Amino acid sequence: MRTLLIGSHGQLGSDLCRVWADELIALPHEALDVCDRDQVHSIVGSEGPDLVINTAAYHRVDECESNVARAFEVNALGAKNVADASHEAGAAVMFISTDYVFDGEKGSPYVEEDVPRPLNVYGISKLAGEHLVRQSNPQHFIVRSSGLFGVAGASGKGGNFVETMIRRARQGEALRVVDDQVFSPTFTWDLANTLRELAATGRFGTYHVTNTGQTSWHHFAAKAFELTGLRPSLTAITSQETGAAARRPRFSVMEHRALTAAGIAPLRPWPDALEGYLREKGHL
Repeated sequence: MRTLLIGSHGQLGSDLCRVWADELIALPHEALDVCDRDQVHSIVGSEGPDLVINTAAYHRVDECESNVARAFEVNALGAKNVADASHEAGAAVMFISTDYVFDGEKGSPYVEEDVPRPLNVYGISKLAGEHLVRQSNPQHFIVRSSGLFGVAGASGKGGNFVETMIRRARQGEALRVVDDQVFSPTFTWDLANTLRELAATGRFGTYHVTNTGQTSWHHFAAKAFELTGLRPSLTAITSQETGAAARRPRFSVMEHRALTAAGIAPLRPWPDALEGYLREKGHL
């Protein structure tokens, strides 16, 4: 399968480059701007892929609240440009979405058929991207994941939550971390391997793909400190106390029903994935 990957230098993109067994054309954001419709059509058309994976996203969640146009330009219209160009080239498209399409009020894990109700601009823009991808290319994989952490770090955020916590702990900072947002942290290495399996099935549709289990950001940080032997001052706080511009869902854990139906094994529990990550980063 000839695959074109958009966003090859990001956390997920970097791991996709490491695990992809088939022919891969890996393009960083600098080489292909999803917002440039003509460029997208030209590159996708000339490369002639069987599958296009779009990991491009404007995912600074709080910034999206004041940069609404940019959020929709990248996460919605950019997604449509890629899906349109893929369809025109006879290729399938894989769009990476988010648990933030849900409002967190269900109280139990979300399944793929649940109605999304995003609380913030980022979630709304990614949901718009989902709808546009479905409309533009019937050969689509829409993959919702959450709380990504990977060895490369997020190219748009200068790292990831785990590295930020470890760095601040080593600097002796007193840490205050949200304890009322429950989700499933996901190691991009595990996600990338599962995406490779999913692409090989040819079973198009919407999928939830996260490491198994659930936790809060506070307990996630505490587990990282437990594994690394760090003992910073760590205080649990509420979402309201953060003063963040964007609202987050209180409970965005997702069930992996479609993945199971496709015959793909669930990802390992998030604490095991975190330990694997810390070991690869040299923290253990």
